[in-house]
Amino acid sequence: MMATLSKLQVKRFTRETTNHEPKKRISGSRILMWLFLILLLFVTIFPLYWVIRTAVTPPKKVYSEARALAPSDPTTQNIERVLGLISDEELTALVKKNPTISAGKLDFLHFVKNSCIVAGAITAGQTFFSSLAAYAFARLRFPLRNLIFYSYLGGLMVPSIVLFIPNFVLIRNMEWIGTYKGMIAPTFLMTPFAVFFMRQFFLNLNTDLEEAAKLDGATHAGIFLKIAMPLSKGPIFTLAILTFITSWNEYLWPFLVGRDEKVRVLTVALSVFRSQTPQGGPDWAGLMAGTIVAVIPTFLLFIFLGRKVVDSIQFSGFK
Repeated sequence: MMATLSKLQVKRFTRETTNHEPKKRISGSRILMWLFLILLLFVTIFPLYWVIRTAVTPPKKVYSEARALAPSDPTTQNIERVLGLISDEELTALVKKNPTISAGKLDFLHFVKNSCIVAGAITAGQTFFSSLAAYAFARLRFPLRNLIFYSYLGGLMVPSIVLFIPNFVLIRNMEWIGTYKGMIAPTFLMTPFAVFFMRQFFLNLNTDLEEAAKLDGATHAGIFLKIAMPLSKGPIFTLAILTFITSWNEYLWPFLVGRDEKVRVLTVALSVFRSQTPQGGPDWAGLMAGTIVAVIPTFLLFIFLGRKVVDSIQFSGFK
């Protein structure tokens, strides 16, 4: 009996070992793919690390330790200067010790407020009106609809710099130079990308609820506000995030129109801060510190809301 059991156990063990799947070999193409991804990640992350490294480097050591991967004596002094947390006496003493330090102070909260006003207004207006136009192109039937849409979409092929002169002349004639309205107006209503982006989602929406609402006597405006908009929260939210980040990082147009310190946005303020060095050279430590501070709002936006952007890319009607 014991011998029989032992033979059965040996057979079972032999069967299990022979049926065991061999380990998958790592192919050369997979290794190359991982190496490429690591290289791409390095190229993406390293510049941000270098900005942080320069921001915490003492101004005297920015050039003397230019090749060092990490600062030997990290400090928060540069960030304090950018945020205006040091007194005028301390700033004067620092400028005397190191002439490359910017003698100006950055009213960070004021410029952040201006950036939030401009970016927030552009985001709210562009998201709503672009969604409205996209819904019209996706659902309404009117003459030359496709021709109008593709003609409007052709605006994506026009470089934005080409529109600066006519927009500037228009804003100047309206006497909006140096105002919030002048910075907001050109992109407040809609952009070709925003209309195209939202139209693609509206085309994928199931029309059953909309047709039922029409039978109940709902108007196009009511269907858009009460059915289409709630069902498209994901893509609308994505468009809002992308528009806000683009508006937040915009520099050239606010620089041309909003030079007045009362309406100056953060990106323009950083440029002015860079030019306030007594010797005329860039204050790299202070400038990188200001860049880090300016990146924080958009970074937090992605940390807390980035998942919604990813989910909305997979949006395809009802779930």
